[in-house]
Amino acid sequence: MNKKYRVAIVGATGAVGREMLRMLQVRRFPYISIKALASERSSGKPLSADNPSIIVEKLTPESVKDVDIALFSAGATVSKEYAPLFVKAGAVVIDNSSAWRMDPDIALVVPEVNAHVLTSKTRLIANPNCSTIQMVVALQPLHAFAKLTKVIVSTYQSTSGAGQAAMDELRSQTTDVLAGKKPAPPRKMPATIAFNCVPQIDVFEENGFTKEEMKMVYETRKIMGIADLPLSATAVRVPVFRSHSESVWAQFEKPLSAVQARELLQKAPGVIVVDDPANKKYPQPIDAEGKTETFVGRIREDLATPNGLVMWVVSDNLLKGAASNAVQIAETMIEKGLI
Repeated sequence: MNKKYRVAIVGATGAVGREMLRMLQVRRFPYISIKALASERSSGKPLSADNPSIIVEKLTPESVKDVDIALFSAGATVSKEYAPLFVKAGAVVIDNSSAWRMDPDIALVVPEVNAHVLTSKTRLIANPNCSTIQMVVALQPLHAFAKLTKVIVSTYQSTSGAGQAAMDELRSQTTDVLAGKKPAPPRKMPATIAFNCVPQIDVFEENGFTKEEMKMVYETRKIMGIADLPLSATAVRVPVFRSHSESVWAQFEKPLSAVQARELLQKAPGVIVVDDPANKKYPQPIDAEGKTETFVGRIREDLATPNGLVMWVVSDNLLKGAASNAVQIAETMIEKGLI
């Protein structure tokens, strides 16, 4: 009989937590039980109308009992406090917050890229930032063939990346503008998001880049194992509810044509190539929503730089950018016999 696992979702009532549960069910993960953990505010309530039998429990130090795999999506503060407790109690923890990503002793994993870093001693794994995940999934097969030497990326990130409050703000502001009213002042976003683009995600650092932009730099280097990779990012919030888009410019050591890049990406795990501009076929956020793959299109050779390539990369930030990548890490560990 195949082994089944006792799974806990920490932060189960949030957008990513709910998607984690859905991924466990849709992907037929071998679980025997699911423990939904959240704050006291949600304790005692059914997790959702679709899952009335799963009752939310308050997260406490006692919650670590009888758990084999814990999927965390409750923020860095909670992860810092509780992830070590679950590990100490014998669970494997996969954390979606920023708490552990840049810790040199913690694996930062995208299964299509660096599953090889997972070992029998790995018990705490960091799930990367959403914008980083989709980019490295697209870059890895090209890097394996031609060796990356530089990356410049501009992101067009949906409001769901900032949580439900940001999505609600987009909805209410859009309603106001369409009704001819002045939208209410932003609360979650740094500026009005309806019919606008905001070139700030997270706080600004001393070098003029935002924290989100620097995450892409540091995390990409760690995941792809290229410690000195030159990478520059500009992260922009756009009036889209779900799915992030990215314009990725990459330079390689070896020549790499657009035709070769398409062939490599068509064979790559987790990638779907949608690249027929003449017939208006290219990746779009509305098409990626609800899907776990990373979509790549508009693949073309750069006109200004030798061995340069430009492409458009789109993925559902709540799925491959968070929930499905976390579940996929657990599946990979099971396949490798590490849990």
